[in-house]
Amino acid sequence: MNIEIENKNVIQIVENQKALLIGVYEFSNKKEECLENLSELKNLSLTFGLDPVEIMPVHLRQVEPSTFIGSGKVDEIKLKIEELSIEVIVFDFEIAPHQQRNLEKAFKITVIDRTELILAVFAHHAKTKEAKLQIKLAEYKYELPRLKRMWTHLSRQRTGGKSGGFLKGEGEKQIEIDKKILKSKISELSKQIDDIKKHREVLRKQRQRTKIPIFAIIGYTNAGKSSLLNSLTDSKVLVEDKLFATLDTTTRKYFLPNGMEILLIDTVGFIRKLPHTVVAAFKSTLEEAVFADILIHIIDVSSPTALDQAKASLDVLKELNAIDKPIITCLNKIDKLTNSSVISLFKINFPKTVEISTVTRDGFPNLLSLMESEIEHMRKIVKLKIPQSSYNVVSEIIKEGKIINIDYEENDILLEVELPKILLSRVAQFIC
Repeated sequence: MNIEIENKNVIQIVENQKALLIGVYEFSNKKEECLENLSELKNLSLTFGLDPVEIMPVHLRQVEPSTFIGSGKVDEIKLKIEELSIEVIVFDFEIAPHQQRNLEKAFKITVIDRTELILAVFAHHAKTKEAKLQIKLAEYKYELPRLKRMWTHLSRQRTGGKSGGFLKGEGEKQIEIDKKILKSKISELSKQIDDIKKHREVLRKQRQRTKIPIFAIIGYTNAGKSSLLNSLTDSKVLVEDKLFATLDTTTRKYFLPNGMEILLIDTVGFIRKLPHTVVAAFKSTLEEAVFADILIHIIDVSSPTALDQAKASLDVLKELNAIDKPIITCLNKIDKLTNSSVISLFKINFPKTVEISTVTRDGFPNLLSLMESEIEHMRKIVKLKIPQSSYNVVSEIIKEGKIINIDYEENDILLEVELPKILLSRVAQFIC
């Protein structure tokens, strides 16, 4: 039996399944953090469409190699499965392929980890061709070491849930065939994504040639990035109270109160422990933050885990080598905030912080003023008088600056130009 890869999916869950969510903590003082992480996992589950009936924090002193959690916890979870009619177990950490197989064999139901759930949510929300290709690539890379597990699922379907010699003969050969097919598909998808990336780079260079300052709105998923873009530009980017409602980048033109034209880019949301396979697959999309002039880091300050979410976003920026960009920290949802002391905490840890609400638009004047100030730190409008004999300087200015006005006077070229401050020393002798 030769099953086409397209007809098999690494995602082994479907909507409305009853789910048990499990997290682990080593020390008792980490239990609260474990519960907060499980709360986020619950939101991820709801976003996909699972029915998370219970969360289960597990105190784990050491990892058991074969099942991660040990035989005692396995027996405890079996009772929960029977008691609550659980159909799928979701672990809030990454489990190895052999641990996943062993747990499914013990529980006789589907077991997934955080990475697989995130992939499922991403697959659910991918709209553009690029997003769909990126998710499929991440799925295939995740699937490659788990082909044996997939054949376990197929064997159960064929034998009514009984395990047996499914890996001998036919299944064993098919796994090797599927590995080759998957590797070929990974290679082909990577090429397609590279082609789209090249097109994106062309568009990016066109934007950069306009010399219009580019702001990328980055931050944790569901922090309010799309809401900020909509509120500022009166556009209608999809906004939902769900994790990863937006997977694609959106660019909008906007004029600041001082008349300065800018571009605003909405980006893919970050999340705690964002799987490396997802970061790698979405790198071409996430790179919009790398090539922006200034980042607006939006944070849901009303969340009890706001600081952790901010750290998770900065961790992704580090992975993208974008952490040294100028960053405006934007504390959103102040209309929902019950403890204002957290704002002081953010202002200590994050310079250039402003509080806003995308719902009430409170704080918008301060945000816009800070955006104008950041551009002023980067660029300056100057008037220049350059001899025509120094046209090489004019060429550099045209390439690197934004020409506001150009005129000629005898043997001189008169320019009014907006330049990056880094170039001012180069033209200082021509400033008039």
